[in-house]
Amino acid sequence: MSVDVIKTDAVIIGAGPVGLFAVFELGLLDVKAHVIDILDRAGGQCAELYPEKPIYDIPAVPVVTGQQLTDQLMEQIEPFGAEFHFNERVDSIEKIEGGFRLVTDYGTPFECKVVVIAAGGGSFTPKRPPLPAIEDYEDTSVFYSVRKMEAFKDKDVLIVGGGDSALDWTLNLQPVAKSLTLVHRRSEFRAAPASVQKMMDLVDSGNISFKLGQVTTLHGDDGQLTGVTVKSPDGSTFEQPTEVMLPFFGLTMKLGPVANWGLNLEENLIPVDTEKFETSEKGIFAIGDINTYPGKLKLILSGFHEGALMAQAVHRIVFPDKKLIFQYTTSSSNLQKKLGVK
Repeated sequence: MSVDVIKTDAVIIGAGPVGLFAVFELGLLDVKAHVIDILDRAGGQCAELYPEKPIYDIPAVPVVTGQQLTDQLMEQIEPFGAEFHFNERVDSIEKIEGGFRLVTDYGTPFECKVVVIAAGGGSFTPKRPPLPAIEDYEDTSVFYSVRKMEAFKDKDVLIVGGGDSALDWTLNLQPVAKSLTLVHRRSEFRAAPASVQKMMDLVDSGNISFKLGQVTTLHGDDGQLTGVTVKSPDGSTFEQPTEVMLPFFGLTMKLGPVANWGLNLEENLIPVDTEKFETSEKGIFAIGDINTYPGKLKLILSGFHEGALMAQAVHRIVFPDKKLIFQYTTSSSNLQKKLGVK
């Protein structure tokens, strides 16, 4: 059965915060967009792995969770009517007259003038600790992300790891959990120094426990943990009772079909210029964590900046005969109409 081709100005690959903000920047310039994401909803890593994790570096927003940021971005882009295609992955892309043709793994074909890759680091999966039978406990008492903190209310929680995620969730779950223990194989951490200090303050006050070592064995029946065995640096072992374990050992990124699109990848990242954030292929842009350039910072706010400059370049491709006059949203009545501002 043939599927009708979806024709649009731009296809955005990735519905994380940077992809969503790209809808906004393109919409201000009358560029219509469709958004494709392999997940079942918008938000990318923010919604999938860290929906309740606080984010502190969004300008003028002192603190916002990943889910709140996603919700607010969705509200911001509503006037532009972007169409979303969730649970789909772009499997192929080819150059055609006037732009590009993309086909997803679902068989949906798109034809567009430009492609904007905002796919973060690609599809991602948490790294599974090499523990016997850990899969028997996953999603019952072993979790690799925190979607709702209430799920851990009044439980004995064990967090394993020494990076930002481990420390952030130690701090955020401590007021919720019945008890909380952090286990790390060494006394040095890869997390922000301020987070480490706050964690040590909680240890000193007796509100949480910190133990050196590595988890070697899980105990419990029918997927429900009752405790773990921990091997100390000196080789001795001890038993740590717990109902829930949260191992934070980082993410494994898989770039997927993007790796085969001839974009001169550097260590699974797409090189771009810093004027337009265009790739080596004219008309294909890359913004957010997926790209690389000298001085790159993997921050959401950096991706927002990249999206703004990308949109200016896209306008020149979509409307080659239309002169773009830059306007501030605070001073243009035309832009304010688009945003529904009275």
